[in-house]
Amino acid sequence: MNVLLLAVLVFVLYLAAYHTYGRWLGRKIFELSAARVCPSREFEDGRDYVPTSRGVVFGHHFTSIAGTGPIVGPAIGVIWGWVPALVWVVFGSIFIGAVHDLGSLVVSLRHRGKSVGDLAGQLVGPRVRLLFMLVLVLALTLVLAVFGLVITKVFQQFPTAIFPCLVQIPLAVVIGLWLHRKGAGITGASLLALALMYLSVFFGDAGPLHAFNTTLAAMPVWAWTTLLLIYCYIASVLPVWSLLQPRDFINSLQLLSILGLLVVGLAAAGIFGGAADADGARPVLEMAGPAFRWNPEGAPMVMPFLFITIACGAVSGFHCLVSSGTSSKQLRCESEARFVGYGSMLTEGFLATLVILACAAGLGLGLKVDDAVLRGAEAWRHQYANFAAAGGLAATIGAFVAGSGNFLAAIGIPTTAAVALMGVFVASFAATTMDSACRLQRYVIQELAGSLRASRTTGSGGPGGFFTGNHGATLLAVVAAGALAAIPPAGAEWNLKNAGNGGMLLWPLFGAMNQLVAGISFIVIIFYVRLARKPVWFLMPPMIFMLVMPLWALVLQVFTGTGAAPSWLATGNWPLVAIGTVSIALEIWLIIEAWVLWQNRGMLPVPEKPNMEPS
Repeated sequence: MNVLLLAVLVFVLYLAAYHTYGRWLGRKIFELSAARVCPSREFEDGRDYVPTSRGVVFGHHFTSIAGTGPIVGPAIGVIWGWVPALVWVVFGSIFIGAVHDLGSLVVSLRHRGKSVGDLAGQLVGPRVRLLFMLVLVLALTLVLAVFGLVITKVFQQFPTAIFPCLVQIPLAVVIGLWLHRKGAGITGASLLALALMYLSVFFGDAGPLHAFNTTLAAMPVWAWTTLLLIYCYIASVLPVWSLLQPRDFINSLQLLSILGLLVVGLAAAGIFGGAADADGARPVLEMAGPAFRWNPEGAPMVMPFLFITIACGAVSGFHCLVSSGTSSKQLRCESEARFVGYGSMLTEGFLATLVILACAAGLGLGLKVDDAVLRGAEAWRHQYANFAAAGGLAATIGAFVAGSGNFLAAIGIPTTAAVALMGVFVASFAATTMDSACRLQRYVIQELAGSLRASRTTGSGGPGGFFTGNHGATLLAVVAAGALAAIPPAGAEWNLKNAGNGGMLLWPLFGAMNQLVAGISFIVIIFYVRLARKPVWFLMPPMIFMLVMPLWALVLQVFTGTGAAPSWLATGNWPLVAIGTVSIALEIWLIIEAWVLWQNRGMLPVPEKPNMEPS
């Protein structure tokens, strides 16, 4: 298979999908109109509801939904073969993921910028809302607890990424003030941010900065987790324009520029071959990994676990929280929703495609192992010998960095610079996922606390009132995540050395729960579209698929085993058994509730009036 031709075909397919299926959704189904007043204008408060140019919103939205997901998931998923991974990413993103993201964004835009979880009560039913919100709280707590560990591991693996990632914070504040208060144009800010970012990457480990990076890389997990949660607290309560938006904007420029470099490197490797070896020969770019590999050693069965492992890049429930939690509060014009919602998901799908090609083909250009350089299928087999070898964080990031580094080396970028670029790339997006998750968790807690407060019959005091505020809700989010992270690994002592790994105890649940959130979000979108008297046939298959796959995976994990590992019940992993069983019960209960309401037209709730019609 010609690797370069494959990349071009995928890009053309995404471009065609945006201008055909995406346009049909925007015009015929959701009837996007610039005449409607967006929540960012109607409820502008300078903190959460902030009308923002579509370029900045795209940057915030894209980096928030991307994170490390479209890197880690596809880098693991190619163990079942590059064809299943690529087919799922391409067609999943076009017909499921992008529809899910755009639908979540539009539903929230039409309902005061509320989250999809909160709207489940209005569009489906109050019990569905409660069940959905509980799933969201658990999933976001897991993200906050685990990503401190993820970022620490990335910094330990790539110390040169530490200074560039840290310097992005003051840089983001300066850019935010420049854009917000000085009324500066986005072009100047873009060029400045991009130049400073690349300077920090190429010179961020020079002289005394090397010792600085090395010292911080040696910090224990608990220390990094604590610092990152403090940062998340600050980022969550500050106005969105002051830190979160500009930081995501900088990251989006970084991501898009690196995507461009990878495309150029892929083209150079495809036309001329990889970097020349000592003899001046350039290795040929071709698929080193197998097209299909149904039973890799130690891996669970491809169905349903391929669709749980590769989430971001195809479809991810986390995206509905970004669409309805932050982006809907910043979009200044409803007609820009397709560009932000549908377009961002397709861009993420193309990133996941490049990751698959880097791991399946780029690795074959050369993988250094001790003093030898492996090439072709031999390099791929070494990296993907079995699921245990391929599935760890270091291995998945290592496979992507090695493969993409070979693309960059084909255009003359030195290996050390390529590794630094990729390290910053991965660490920056892990941090973006973490701070976005904290702000989203704050919204979810505030919505739940607001419902609790409204249901009280005695005054407005009590804990419900405290947690409706920005500081109270954020404090609960970071404290809960910190408490979970503080739990030591199974069987280890309770001490500072072992703290910071607690989120990994429940992490095996996250893949299924994340996709379950997507399935539930589709229920909300379908109810909204039906209430708008629009066809829903194109939404039914994605909804069913995204409800069946996580339920199937949970049943296998909890009760029967995955084909490569025994069930949690068999191993006596009671915390996972308990939470997994509750999750299965909640999903079945939620589906029954939605089905009953769907069958009984007379019980369907009436959508909220504001923003439903053009002003």
